[in-house]
Amino acid sequence: MERVALALALLTAACAPEVQPAPRRATSAAQVLTATSPEGFARADGPRAFEFPADHGPHPEFQSEWWYVTGHLQAADGERFGYQITFFRRALRPPGPARTASAWESDTVWMAHLALLEVGPRRFHAAERFEREALGLAGAGGEPLVVRVADWSFEGSGRDLFPLRARATDGELALELELGPTKPLVLQGQAGWSRKGEAPGNSSYYYSATRLATRGTLRVAGRELAVEGSSWLDREWSTSVLDEGQVGWDWFALQLDDGRELMLYQMRRRDGTPSPWSSGTLVARDGATRTLAAGDFAIEVLDRWTSPESGVVYPARWRLSVPGEGLALEVVPCAPDAELRLAFRYWEGPAEVRASDGAPLGRAYVELVGYDDAP
Repeated sequence: MERVALALALLTAACAPEVQPAPRRATSAAQVLTATSPEGFARADGPRAFEFPADHGPHPEFQSEWWYVTGHLQAADGERFGYQITFFRRALRPPGPARTASAWESDTVWMAHLALLEVGPRRFHAAERFEREALGLAGAGGEPLVVRVADWSFEGSGRDLFPLRARATDGELALELELGPTKPLVLQGQAGWSRKGEAPGNSSYYYSATRLATRGTLRVAGRELAVEGSSWLDREWSTSVLDEGQVGWDWFALQLDDGRELMLYQMRRRDGTPSPWSSGTLVARDGATRTLAAGDFAIEVLDRWTSPESGVVYPARWRLSVPGEGLALEVVPCAPDAELRLAFRYWEGPAEVRASDGAPLGRAYVELVGYDDAP
C-alpha cells in the first residue's frame, strides 16, 4: 500500500539537489503526501507485467519506492521480539541529465528505519538513517539485489532476491538476519496493481512475500542472541498521493497458525470513516490468493491508547471480520507504545491474533499512519 515511504517528500519541497536535514519536529503524513511534484514521473495507472528478478530492484522512473520487512523473532530461552527494517527511496526530480559536475549532486534521497520491540519487558527501540544517493552513501541495484543506506542493507543472493540478508546497527541495537520464502510471492490488488484512491495514478505496484523463514542474531541491551522466526516483505513503487480528504491508513499483516495469511489496509478519510478504496488479500495455505474489496471485510476498533510523548490517540485493539471466509479475529498489540517518534510520527508494532474467546490464532504486524491529522 501507499506506505510511509512517501514521507521522504519532507526533504524535497524545493526539488533542489541539496538535501536538507530532517526536521526535529515530526511531520504529518497528510502534509507530506500533498507536497509531491509528480510531473515527469511514471504513474501506476493500470496493471503491468511483473518481471523477476528485475522488479526486486529499483524503479527510478517512479518517484517513491520501498522495501519493507517486519517480523516476529524468538530466542532459545523463549524471549520474543518484533522487528522492522525498511528502506525508502524518494526522487527529487525525474530522471535526466545532471545539473552540475559535482559528485555530491543527487537526484535521490534515501531513508531507512529500524525498530525493535522487546515483547516481555515492552521496551521499544527505533532509529533512522538519511542519505543522498551520491558518493556511494546510499542506493539500490544489481542482480542480486543490494539496497543500502549508510551501513544498513538488504542483500539478495544469486539472480533472485532470496535468501535475503538484512543488516542494521544503531548503538547497542543490531540485527543481522537471513530470510527465505516458504510460499510464492503474492501480487496484491489487481495482479499487482493496488489502487489507493479515485484520482488517476493514486495507486502503487505492490507485491509481498507473506511468510519468510527467518534466522540470525540480535544484539540489544548488551546481549547478543541467536533468534529465529517469521517475517513479511512488502515491495511497492509509485508516484502517488492521497486523495483529497484522505489522511492516512491502517495496515494489517496477519500470519495465521493454520497456514494462511491476511493483509488488510483501510484508507481513512479526515472524518475517520474508511475510504471505499480500502482493500486486502487472503492467502491460502497453498499460496492461492483471494482479493478483498472494501465491502468484503470490516475493521472495528475495540480500544485506544494515547501516546504520553506526542499526545496522539491511536487504536489499540481491533476486531477484523471477513464474513465470506468465516473469519472473526481480534488483533491485540504486544505493547501499546510502538510509536516511532522520528522525522515524522507513526505507530508500527507486533500484535497477537486471537479468537473472540482469547484462543491464540497467530501473529500480526500493524501500521497506523495519519492519526496526528485527526480532527
